[in-house]
Amino acid sequence: MKLIILIGLVASICNATPRHSKFPDDFLFGTATASYQIEGGWNADDKGENIWDRMTHTRPEVIKDGSNGDVAADTYTNYKRDVEMMRELGLDAYRFSLSWSRILPNGLTNKISEAGVAFYNNYIDEMLKYNITPMVTLYHWDLPQKLQDFGGFLNPDFPLWFESYAKVVYEKFGDRVKHWITFNEPREICFQGYGDVSKAPILNATDVGTYYCAKNLVLGHAKAYHAYNNLFKLSQGGVCGITISVNWVGPLTDSEEDQYAAEIRRQADWGLYAEPIFSEQGGFPKEFSEIVAKKSAEQGYPTSRLPELTDEEKDLVRGAADFFGVNHYTASLVSATEYKNDYPIPSLYADVDVGSYVPPEWLQAESAWLRLAPDSIYNALTHLHKKYNGPTFYITENGWSQALEEGYEDDSRIKYYRAALNSVLDTLHAGVDLRGYMAWSLMDNFEWMQGYTERFGLYEVDFSSEQRTRTPRKSAFVYKQIIRTREIDPYFEPDNRTMWIDEGH
Repeated sequence: MKLIILIGLVASICNATPRHSKFPDDFLFGTATASYQIEGGWNADDKGENIWDRMTHTRPEVIKDGSNGDVAADTYTNYKRDVEMMRELGLDAYRFSLSWSRILPNGLTNKISEAGVAFYNNYIDEMLKYNITPMVTLYHWDLPQKLQDFGGFLNPDFPLWFESYAKVVYEKFGDRVKHWITFNEPREICFQGYGDVSKAPILNATDVGTYYCAKNLVLGHAKAYHAYNNLFKLSQGGVCGITISVNWVGPLTDSEEDQYAAEIRRQADWGLYAEPIFSEQGGFPKEFSEIVAKKSAEQGYPTSRLPELTDEEKDLVRGAADFFGVNHYTASLVSATEYKNDYPIPSLYADVDVGSYVPPEWLQAESAWLRLAPDSIYNALTHLHKKYNGPTFYITENGWSQALEEGYEDDSRIKYYRAALNSVLDTLHAGVDLRGYMAWSLMDNFEWMQGYTERFGLYEVDFSSEQRTRTPRKSAFVYKQIIRTREIDPYFEPDNRTMWIDEGH
């Protein structure tokens, strides 16, 4: 099969390229988390309800173990321990998200929570005390429920709501925060939340939910970006971008049909959100837009189910990013004819109409979707670099899940991180402007629909203890060694479980 030849060829080419021996001194090493997954304090002080609060309280059966994030890792009271862990690892940076409803309980700016603002001020100040760079995400999936009651991302006023929220946040924290991310993973927001049932608010509007959400999301991003650029950047001196999930999608064979199928899948997965921002022509991806328009007409819709951006909207969105944040975990191979699944008609993946294959030899994580795919970071970022004329990148998430019972000995995670970071070195060697890498995750957390059954943390969290005790896993020592030495030692083996804090960090 040509598949085996292709994999071998890619591997041989990448292995023939000499790697950088060390990461640059100014390369940011960090970890990442999200507010709903770690904070707890779901109704502390005057925090408002969000869509995950509502879903987990009224529909607990949709979560694998029936759990929720009401307490989670209880960062709301344990934030100093979080920062101590960052110090133990020697992190340069820490990416975390703000809870919109903790700052604006109703989602709107008529009421700003003093307690919510104070919590984030304390968290940020504690990081800065130890020279840890805060990288802040404005939205990581926890929309205020009141805004969802108004339609959420499907309401055409959403971009204005998001812009207003962003201005409050810049005003409150921008004197210290210099790295802003508007949205985390638009595909997961729009497809999984609005076009499917695999994320809150499980709307399952398969026909138009993904597409109307996509339009309002990119407009909201652009408005928040320009608000920062026009009103705050001069005085605060920061940068603003967006994080998009970009798992590598390659052709199953070298046929033109499979190569085209892979391109259409890429356009649907991340091109819907990246193309309007980073491409020179702007607007939604051309080929995929044409496919949706054709199918919409055949299905009796008067217009395409994927709404167009007007020329004015294209101009607003095009170029509205100082950097491209990439969440990357895995890869798949795409066929034009084989390995197809049945999808609801109409829906995003029925529109795509391709098959997906994962070679069985790729190491499997606890998460069903997650495999260790060779050279996938290199493949994804060099593709984006070429496609979008060399933007600045940050890898804002990359990580590996394990089962609860695996505990301290997480050798598969160590294998994954070493492979991923070697791929990062190859990416740097290829001339990609990649500025940093955030491991997912600092600690175990509420893993969305999987509850607490999957663990991504460098630190194990004891969710049965009132203190939510955090304990470093073996991978934490390995990651610390990589950060400290700026190189990957494949033979490094931690000799004990005592995590030390470097002087002055």
